[in-house]
Amino acid sequence: MSVQNSVIEQQPLYTTMPVGQEVIFVISNIDAVTNYEKVKFIVDIHISDTTPPDTTTTNDLKGSFKTTPNNAGVGMFDLRNVLENYVEADNMAANGSSYKSTVTSPEERHPLHLIDKYSMNNNSIRFMALVFAVEYLGATDAAGNQDANTVRRQVGTEVNSDLFNLFNGYVKYTDELKMGTGGVPPSDDFGFDVSDFVLQSPGDRFLTNAPLTQYANLEDYGTLAFLAIDDKLDHIDLQYYNSAGSLLNTESIFRTLGNGAYDVWSGEINKYLLFFGCFPANLQNWSTTFQALVTAGTIQGGEIRVVGRDVSNVAVTDFYKIKLNCPDGFGYESIRLCWLNQWGAWDYYTFTKKSTRTISTSGTTYTQLPGTWNESLYRLDTYRGGKKALRRNATERISMNTDFIKEDDNVMFEELTNSPEVYLLEGYQTDVNFSALNKYVTPVTLSSSSFTRKTVANDKLIQYSFEVEKTKMLRTQSV
Repeated sequence: MSVQNSVIEQQPLYTTMPVGQEVIFVISNIDAVTNYEKVKFIVDIHISDTTPPDTTTTNDLKGSFKTTPNNAGVGMFDLRNVLENYVEADNMAANGSSYKSTVTSPEERHPLHLIDKYSMNNNSIRFMALVFAVEYLGATDAAGNQDANTVRRQVGTEVNSDLFNLFNGYVKYTDELKMGTGGVPPSDDFGFDVSDFVLQSPGDRFLTNAPLTQYANLEDYGTLAFLAIDDKLDHIDLQYYNSAGSLLNTESIFRTLGNGAYDVWSGEINKYLLFFGCFPANLQNWSTTFQALVTAGTIQGGEIRVVGRDVSNVAVTDFYKIKLNCPDGFGYESIRLCWLNQWGAWDYYTFTKKSTRTISTSGTTYTQLPGTWNESLYRLDTYRGGKKALRRNATERISMNTDFIKEDDNVMFEELTNSPEVYLLEGYQTDVNFSALNKYVTPVTLSSSSFTRKTVANDKLIQYSFEVEKTKMLRTQSV
């Protein structure tokens, strides 16, 4: 008896999807379940980081998993926990990106946040294709072998999934999931629609939930990320305004290979998600126009407007505003944090109000005898004897406060609290010293594990305090 191909009864609705959603596949094979014993459904997971995987080979095969038919006779797979292991945050710029107009070598890459213009991704998105099959007692393999007492995969039951693009995001319980339509009965597929993040039409979004208006100092680095599934985005305009709201100048940064992106869309996965450096320190790295405005002081207190456009100069994004902070005269140290947001990109905020740095130390001690007991003569040296430190380890904590903010900013700080990756960013420097780039980005952890949302109705003025701890402990000399 020949067994029919398996059928994919349900799969994610959209082929581009955040990997942190329920990645459900439902597989059926009525012939196998009805007529054979010890039936199991199999999924082969193929993931690639360049071009789409070849499911006919094992080159991109990451693993095979099995499940037993449920009471309805179908196999259900939730692959989220597996797939999450194959995408991760991009911390370093991709080859071809530049820092201060200098393209660094693979061995000398610069942090992503410092990019001049564009950077492709290294780890944020991957191709995935699946092959489903069935095994049971007495099945026939590809070589024609059959044994009534052996469980093996039955040749001819394979069915291939669509090609999916997995990116390093997650879906909240409150995010809208859409159901499939059409067909008789209508499709039961569901998923999160990411089309608003693919830059194609006015109102599309960069990969952030942060407000369209953000604030930064002239010394602050930062990026905006977006999905680029085709050639729709041609360039990004940077519009410079003074404090009175008058347009000073406009620069168009084209999506080209020379600018750290690509010239022609050819479908490689590293082109699917791009980063764009558009904060003041990034612009000071390369833009003579922006540098001149800074030198003249005309941009101080003004803003940078960021908008993506197609080849016809039609906007394909919302307008994002980066307002430049003016010194408040109190002399507070500015503390800038960046963190991995819901969509696998980076959000930023500069804390401009009161901040404090605290050093806490720990270590082991021992008791030393006074005098020189292991020398030819005994000497009572004053530095010897008593309780001594063997080594001291130091940890730095930084507490910081926001300015008064709007309720729209709440989502940004909620994601900061939830983020698995948080970093301290140092400010702009005029020199080009690639050996010192590691000092720009310092990993930290949040000391608080809770966040209380504030509102105007409850709190009138909204202000938040955070404390972070540097994860790298300073080891002093051993005695």
